[in-house]
Amino acid sequence: MSRIGKKPVKIEKGVEVKIENGMISVKGPKGELVKPLVELIDSKVENDEIIFTPQKEDKKTIALWGLQRALVQNMVKGVTEGFEKKLELIGVGYKANVQGTELVLDIGFSHQVKFPAPKGITFTAEKTNITITGIDRALVGQTAATIREVRKPEPYKGKGIRYQGEVVRKKLGKKAAGS
Repeated sequence: MSRIGKKPVKIEKGVEVKIENGMISVKGPKGELVKPLVELIDSKVENDEIIFTPQKEDKKTIALWGLQRALVQNMVKGVTEGFEKKLELIGVGYKANVQGTELVLDIGFSHQVKFPAPKGITFTAEKTNITITGIDRALVGQTAATIREVRKPEPYKGKGIRYQGEVVRKKLGKKAAGS
């Protein structure tokens, strides 16, 4: 049995949830999210809670039970509070700024790297810090990962784009390793 799947999802005040035709839509103060539901899991709204029950007790259904509950919980949290990821630029002359809806990065290449914001994502940048905000948790995380992929932290000096608080293990250089 799924410990996570058993817990109902509380619906906050100001949030509307509709379950129709295998789709769930969650509407709140920050926006609206619509996602498909797993067919093997029954979902219903009762007393300001969303309850999930599996149709059968096999291994795959139990695994999807907890997943479905977690995805809907993230939808409810996203439309009420939103999600954010923070990135840091480490390196001499590395900087970021926002032009319209595009993030413009100066990260040691011969050209600027322009990153257009996906729908539902907003960027804020202060010199070497980038904040990515949105209501869809998966989209915020994927956008942050894609930006980090442009210039990953290198292991010798640690220069590059990293998540705030990320620790990069540095390698010894050729001189230090040889002696």
